[in-house]
Parts: sequence; C-alpha cells; structure tokens
Amino acid sequence: MSLEIPGLPPTLTRPAAQSPRFAPRKGGGDKSPANHSFSSPPSPLAGEGLGMGGFSLWQLIREDITCVFQRDPAARSRWEVATLYPGIHAVILQRIAHSLWKRDWRYFPRFISYFARFWTNIDIHPGAKIGRRFFIDHGACVVIGETAEIGDDVTLYHGVTLGGVSWNKGKRHPTLGNRVVVGAGAKILGPIELGNDVRVGSNSVVVKNIPAGKTVVGIPGKIVQNKVARNDNPEGIDLNHHLIPDPVAGAIQCLLDRIRLLEEAAGTRGCLPEQEDDSAECNHCDARDLCDDELPNTPITEHPIHFKKSGD
Repeated sequence: MSLEIPGLPPTLTRPAAQSPRFAPRKGGGDKSPANHSFSSPPSPLAGEGLGMGGFSLWQLIREDITCVFQRDPAARSRWEVATLYPGIHAVILQRIAHSLWKRDWRYFPRFISYFARFWTNIDIHPGAKIGRRFFIDHGACVVIGETAEIGDDVTLYHGVTLGGVSWNKGKRHPTLGNRVVVGAGAKILGPIELGNDVRVGSNSVVVKNIPAGKTVVGIPGKIVQNKVARNDNPEGIDLNHHLIPDPVAGAIQCLLDRIRLLEEAAGTRGCLPEQEDDSAECNHCDARDLCDDELPNTPITEHPIHFKKSGD
C-alpha cells in the first residue's frame, strides 16, 4: 500500500508501513533512529543522541549543574547554580550548539556561541568536544577553540585559553584528559595533549605535551612535580592548584645556598683577609656584614671580598 500524493512523482511516494508513526521497532522499545525505516534525521532538539557516550543532552546538563557543589563551596542550591552561574550558562549553550554542529549546521550554532559570549563573556566554539561534568569557575575571558577536546571532570578558572598556533584547518587546539585543573590566566596552545590529573598553574603557558599526573608552572610551562597530591574530594579532583612549587623562588634559593657554601669554603682556606669587627657600626645582613654604601669607594686591591692571588 502506498500513499499517493497529488502533484508528486511516484519516486517520492513511500509505503505507509515506512511512516515514522507506524515503523516497527526492534527490541520492543528501542527508540534509536537507526531502527526506523526512514532516513530523515531526528530533530536536533529532540533529546535523542545529543550527548556523548550514550548520554543525552539533558543528562549532561544535570551533571554539569550537580558537579558545581563539589568544586565551589559558595554554591547553595541548584536554582542558584542554574540561574546565576555564567560558566553553567556557557556550557549549556555550547552543548546545544555542539549538537547542531555535529549535524552539519553552521550558522545557527555560531549564532548561539556568539550569544553565549555576549551573555557570559565566555567564548567556546561550537565545534569543541567537551566531556561530562565540565565546570568553568567565574568564567570571565575563557576561550576554547574549535578543535579543542576536553575530558571528564575538567575544571577551568577565569582567563584560561585553549588556543591554536596555526592557521591550518586541521587539529590545532589542545586535548585535555580527565580531571585536569587549569588555573586562572593559564594558556594552553597548540595541538598538544595533557594527560589525566594534570594541574596547570595560574598564568602558565603550556606549549608541549604533559604526561598524566604532572604539575606545570611557568612561561613556558615546566613540570615541577611528578605526582599530584590527592585530597579528600569525593570526585578525586585535586583543586589545590594554588599549592604549586615556585621554580623561580627555588632557583634563587639554590643560588643563595651556593653563594653561602662558596663563602664558607673560601673562609676556611684562608683566602679572605680578616676584617675588623664593625658590628657596632653596621647592621648585619646576608651579605657578610658589608655596607653597600662603602663598596664603591673601596679600592679594588683593598676590597673586603678581594681574593688573594696564589703565592701572595
């Protein structure tokens, strides 16, 4: 039996059994579009297959809202999070835009992204792939590029950029693993990969691959810690990104220690002339009780720290 529609050629008619309302379903309740006998795609906002990993769009949004309570102690209610958190608004709009982007819609997803940027000051390209329980804290000035990929349970703070370093249309943005925490103002650039449980310090610039479980700080980013210390967070996410070693302070301290050792060794060998006790006239300091205002007027041969030549 066929449905004959006046004015249409026979090739555009279809049997009544293939109508979406009467098409049989396998398994008695499988609503997958693949089991329908028609080829028209489902509505992009129908809630079927809009998520990732078998999760619907609405399930992902609920998880995005729920995860805030484990990462922001200021959150008090779901209603407050859903209505007053710009990071949540940006993620929700991006998930809707991304679901349309996967169906080869281009203008409308970009319009949603533009509106989200205007509303939240967060710029996420609709082509970016974002995992479950994604949280942007504060959110201002966050930028996520088109080919960026973000794993599950990732946390970004304000001012973070996941940017590209090439004009090529291929993969040009970073990939973040699961449970990654990126501090405020950090920049992760290029098609690099950050493994699971990586922590990026505030204002760092990362331009190379980082193995799992590492901590990165500085410009350019350097690994300063081999293992990420765990806390009591039930999600297993270490949010103590402020407890990160300072490599610059460590290097300065190393130089000071070396200077102290050299001075002690020089004094032991008797290479330094004995000085009169001027403690009553000069304040003690870390420079071996030397007054800076006297150094320029001291002849080089009589300089307090002038080493004697061998044989003198």
